[in-house]
Amino acid sequence: MSCLKYKILIFCCLCAWGASHAQAQSNGTNSSYSRFGLGLPADQSQSFNRSMGGVAQGLRSSYRINQLNPASYSAMDSLTFVFDVGLSVQRTFMKQDGMSKTLNNTSFDFVNAAFRLRKNLGMSLGFVPYTRIGYSFYTDKPAKNSPQIITHQEFKSADPTGMQTTGGLHQAYIGAGWRPLKGFSVGLNLGVLWGNINHYMLQTTTQNGATITGDNIKSYDTASLLTWKTDFGVQYQTLLNTKNRLTFGATLGIGHTINSEATHIETNDTAYTKKGYQIPWTYSVGVAWEHAERLTLAADFTFEQWGNCTTPQFDASTKTLSPSTGTYENRFRINTGLEYVPARYDRRYSKRINYRAGAFYSSPYVKVNGMQGHREFGLTAGIGLPLTNTITHMTLLNIYAPSYLNIGVQWTHRSASSASLITENIIQLNVGVTFNERWFQKWKFK
Repeated sequence: MSCLKYKILIFCCLCAWGASHAQAQSNGTNSSYSRFGLGLPADQSQSFNRSMGGVAQGLRSSYRINQLNPASYSAMDSLTFVFDVGLSVQRTFMKQDGMSKTLNNTSFDFVNAAFRLRKNLGMSLGFVPYTRIGYSFYTDKPAKNSPQIITHQEFKSADPTGMQTTGGLHQAYIGAGWRPLKGFSVGLNLGVLWGNINHYMLQTTTQNGATITGDNIKSYDTASLLTWKTDFGVQYQTLLNTKNRLTFGATLGIGHTINSEATHIETNDTAYTKKGYQIPWTYSVGVAWEHAERLTLAADFTFEQWGNCTTPQFDASTKTLSPSTGTYENRFRINTGLEYVPARYDRRYSKRINYRAGAFYSSPYVKVNGMQGHREFGLTAGIGLPLTNTITHMTLLNIYAPSYLNIGVQWTHRSASSASLITENIIQLNVGVTFNERWFQKWKFK
């Protein structure tokens, strides 16, 4: 078996490991807000642009993978195979009504690859998360106007065992980008979404500290989801002069109903429904300005049409489970970021380090007890360290395409409009490696 076949086999094994790891390990969150809808939307940006605030629409490169806009695949260099893998660790600080708690998480974030199929045609495939679910919390509600100390305690968890080993959706995709005209590219990602949604609730009543037998209520909502995902992308790049160029980008994500069964179990009642969940139509636009291959400034705007999407709701009076709206609201996101390289082709290592920074904001997409849910805003920073100390990855087209170790730090703040809901501050360390290997160069010996 050739070296190329071995490397493709290794990549496929890593994709399979990533998919199984996502189902068997921590989901990267302990947020109570993952209790609602399909869970917390996952950050799908890659190693390099995660530290740039998550911008993606206008970014295209011959040696980096931009999975969020498949039109960018058309820029892949003909001689290299690009492989990207990333993980993160985070510390979450939660506060509510004067109480606080600190939790730690780890997560496997993505693994993907890209290469050129032919001139102006590139391809990518890989694994990324779509949503994350992982929480465990309880509330105490004392009874009013009672001479005795009666408390109603409600415990909710993504897993009744407390292990929090399941929850959220994962995506495996394959995509292609084509440049039919100078400066204009189109692309398509075709993916499979799958995963589990589990919500467990136990409500108990205690009187003077003793549990009242027979007054407990248990409910369990579960669904095993499997569906498709399709995203279209376009990019247009224009040269302003010899040192400046602009790239405009846009993507369209197809919304649809997930044709999978959901189940609600409560005491002696069990109800089922199909087509209970939906994913939204998503529209993104963005622009990136590059100056002298040293400075990149970019900004994106994304609108997600969650407002009309359904979730399964149990009707206690009729004992039925049916798709219902009202859980979601339309969501928008704003991402901005920059990257600076002192001298990309300099012989000195320190001059070729990539410095990145960014910021983002997103409006709520779920409702919590009928009220507007959590909003997010955050700041990012990071560096890209070339893994070679000399210019050894210069192609015949004079394109510098080294491998990088990408390290980023992200601070995220989550809060809702109601002061009674939980406030979260998350510090996250992201680590990724982008490998660029010259697989397809043909050597000529004389």
